[in-house]
Amino acid sequence: MAFLIKSMIGNPLSGMGFGGGGDKEEEATPSDPAKAAGMTREEYEEYQKQLVEEKMQRDADFLHKKAERATLRVCLRDKYRLPKSEQDENMIEMAGDDVDVPEELLKMVDEDATEEEGKDSLMGQIQNLQNMDMDQLKEKASATVTELKSKAEEKCSVM
Repeated sequence: MAFLIKSMIGNPLSGMGFGGGGDKEEEATPSDPAKAAGMTREEYEEYQKQLVEEKMQRDADFLHKKAERATLRVCLRDKYRLPKSEQDENMIEMAGDDVDVPEELLKMVDEDATEEEGKDSLMGQIQNLQNMDMDQLKEKASATVTELKSKAEEKCSVM
């Protein structure tokens, strides 16, 4: 609201053009960035160096995290026999050979592997059968048989 009033009214003396005063925009913004930040030149240069070092450290950490994730994806691709990704291999090469998969991610993968082993075992299959609805299983079996019959009749002229 205040902005609206200021823009409508403005400075009443600014439009009259008394004297050669004009706007002092150049004085409002100092040319030296150190003065603008309220520091001496040496403090400002040290501050800029610190900012650059922090940015480089963040970038290095980010690259390392990306390489860790790429390593995990490579491990999962090997485990499930999926095609390899050139992008992941390039990411690992860029980060160097000292990239390890984080322990938390390894724990998650190990937990998944133990769950899958439990499902693949004979006891896991028996437990799955106990949890299934027998009526549903019968319906699926009969539907599969009728589907096979219809396909066989389409292909074979004897039937």
